[in-house]
Amino acid sequence: MASEPNKSVLLASNRGPVSFRQDDAGRLQCVGGSGGLSAALAAIPPQEDALWVAAALSDADRLAARSAPSGRLDAAGYDTGTIPVRLLDIEPLTFTRAYNGIANSTLWFLHHLLFDTANAPLFDRRFRREWASYVDYNTAFAQALAEEAAPGGRVLIQDYHLTLAPQLLRARRPDLAIGHFSHTPWAPPDYYRLLPDDVAVALLEGLLAADHAGFLTRRWARAFLACCEAVLGARVDWAHDTVEYAGRRTVVGVHSLGVDAGAMRARANAPDVWARMAGLRAQVGDRLLLVRVDRAELSKNIVRGLLAYRELLRRRPEWQGRVVHAALAYPSRHDIPEYREYSASVQRVAKEIVDEFGSPDWDPLVLTVDDDYARSLATYRMAHVAVVNPIRDGMNLVAKEIPIVSDNGCALVLSREAGAAVELGDAAFLINPFDIEETAEAMHAALSLSGAERRTRSAQLAEAAGRCPPQAWLADQLHALETHAG
Repeated sequence: MASEPNKSVLLASNRGPVSFRQDDAGRLQCVGGSGGLSAALAAIPPQEDALWVAAALSDADRLAARSAPSGRLDAAGYDTGTIPVRLLDIEPLTFTRAYNGIANSTLWFLHHLLFDTANAPLFDRRFRREWASYVDYNTAFAQALAEEAAPGGRVLIQDYHLTLAPQLLRARRPDLAIGHFSHTPWAPPDYYRLLPDDVAVALLEGLLAADHAGFLTRRWARAFLACCEAVLGARVDWAHDTVEYAGRRTVVGVHSLGVDAGAMRARANAPDVWARMAGLRAQVGDRLLLVRVDRAELSKNIVRGLLAYRELLRRRPEWQGRVVHAALAYPSRHDIPEYREYSASVQRVAKEIVDEFGSPDWDPLVLTVDDDYARSLATYRMAHVAVVNPIRDGMNLVAKEIPIVSDNGCALVLSREAGAAVELGDAAFLINPFDIEETAEAMHAALSLSGAERRTRSAQLAEAAGRCPPQAWLADQLHALETHAG
């Protein structure tokens, strides 16, 4: 990728590459981050003036931000890995209202089509307080980016937490090349219009202040374009994926995100993973292993997946005693009531399955709710069949990670509503995530594959999953931003 060393690259996201905790003596300890976004930073050439701007998420993070000059962790001597970090000490109530009230209780529900519309959403005085905090939160990022960016620099803003930031930054620094990337789906116009009119307009105008707006699949990109046309009356060029509005032209791009296969396989071969595999093998024995690995997140559709497994055991009793379902459902957003209730539903249905089918020599279902990445990787490696059945998902990297590290080949039952279905659909068993019987039959078909058939499908899935690793994903966005800015 051609680049200009004299121009800075700034990345902005709610969560940064490091976090902090306090030891027993009250000393701050810096913990390195993990995941695709951190790995993607390797794509920024070392000679560039790069910086990652993120929010302080905890009290320990806020202490670290306050102890560093202007929140610059690198200036305070903290090891932030491959890139310097500026941590923003946003007032806790403002952060909570913006993060839980708007980002996670409104925008996440909107784009994943999760509202129980007979009862929610309710746009009342409380919502307006939360919306004001969301504006303040985005303003804090815009101000920090404006202060840090070199003349003519490039800024890549990440995800639904920071939808307003491009416009707020453009007002402060019109010289910058600004990109935004959405990791979630985008709601179609009719559903998007559930929002108050002024909020619906503000969010679209926020993104259209960027030179380049990126999405994980063409489906989500086209939903955004349709909202721009229907809600704003913007001029959309459907042939070239551009929007003209308020005197500006925004290019809409599609950038798929895959897995760094080498790094994933190396991590999956670590001693802690081998130890978890030994424990799991003792539970499963010589039975087939059906797995799912999710956050206990409403969009992940865990309850329907468990109901489909129960349906499988009822309709296909030949699988009783021959398969173990390992369901890893890690806690998520427990400060939001709907998530607490959903986690309780997951555990209730799991107990019903065990009560109905369990025997002294067979555990039909092993539910794990404590977050353990090594256990996840052990489960990936040993799986014969994986179930990934989200109601709606921007991509879903679990569907891509499992075949990458599978030891003996893993078949995939995959929701057609996951962005990953675009790339993995030919080798997966695609299902309607709302159809319990269809999902149960897909589980049966996947479990019935021969070892050779399973390995063939798994190899096809792994090849597709590794085509666009995080480094290439980020480099592609930087190239698009350089091409279309100005």
